[in-house]
Amino acid sequence: MKILVVQDHLRSGGTERQSVLLANAFAAAGQETTLLTFRPGGALASTVALNVKRCSLQPFDFHLDWFAPGLVGFVRRARPEIVLCMGRMANCHAYRIQHLREIVERLPQFEPVKTRVIATMRTGKPLPSRFRLSLRRVDHVVANSADARDTLVYRYAVAAEKISVIRNSLVFPPESALWRNEPLRAQHAAKPTTRVMLNVAMFRPEKNQRELIEIAAGLPLELDWQLWLAGDGPARPACEKLVVEKNLGARVKFLGFHRDPTSLYCAADLAVHASWSEALSNFLIEAQAHGLLAVAYEAQGIRECFVPGRTGWAIAREDRRAFRDTLTRRMSEPAIAHAERSADARKFTRDNFDPARQVGAYLELFHRLLATQ
Repeated sequence: MKILVVQDHLRSGGTERQSVLLANAFAAAGQETTLLTFRPGGALASTVALNVKRCSLQPFDFHLDWFAPGLVGFVRRARPEIVLCMGRMANCHAYRIQHLREIVERLPQFEPVKTRVIATMRTGKPLPSRFRLSLRRVDHVVANSADARDTLVYRYAVAAEKISVIRNSLVFPPESALWRNEPLRAQHAAKPTTRVMLNVAMFRPEKNQRELIEIAAGLPLELDWQLWLAGDGPARPACEKLVVEKNLGARVKFLGFHRDPTSLYCAADLAVHASWSEALSNFLIEAQAHGLLAVAYEAQGIRECFVPGRTGWAIAREDRRAFRDTLTRRMSEPAIAHAERSADARKFTRDNFDPARQVGAYLELFHRLLATQ
């Protein structure tokens, strides 16, 4: 198959990591794969495999995520069999690609190429009008959680038979025995008894790291804890200012962007997440794969990231007291009980987010769509 994966920019977000993982995996499976971005470069550009054809539409970076000059012409020349649109901006352009396909199919001078255009639902944010138009026009839609599928059906009136649920793949699965990263803990003055809470996400308003700082600031004084915030983005300066205001500099650590956060997972004790906009949290999935228990605010797809009440706890949004109480109980839990829950977390992610299984589901879907008239 000729597969075209479309993404606006290879920034450090979860959807972008999934785009690279899928493109690399499709190519490794012997498919002729192109990864097309609107903007050149990006934090994840170097992670694209050499056997993936990498193209950008903007001749240099205009810093405009929506600007896709020459998109229709590129698709017309490439003549892919599958176009998989990843991310918000790519999906806003999916209807244009679908319209091109319909025109070409009616023109006798073009050798017929069966192209299937697939949109994806990977966000909890309200969808702009062009995204909604794409959902109506494309051949199929992949939702990355059951919650996202239900949103498509009940909020946006997409036919259920037009939707497939394929959950996110583990980008950083543990490949060897789990190890405890004591050197990293020591680097940040975390003692063996210190409970390290970790959040890995871009610093955007909807990721709500500020709320995590507020929650941590109200934990019982006798608890020995640290909060590690990994990532970068426009909301980081305000969070750093809040930490100074609350005199939490010794306990809250800003770790910056990590291309591979495995070392952080191996140093932490709990995964914490206060995001109000999700479809399925890559961070919580990765954390569970490394045995971290999770405490998170309710959002779309959150309960699908763990075993509720066993390996993770979903807290009603803005209920800081419940969030703190849950954190306190987890930090005070006996080591043997914590170890048993961690083993359950690792098994849950192996059973539900295995990369080979998820990539296989995409390829099976592509073959099925191409086999239909």
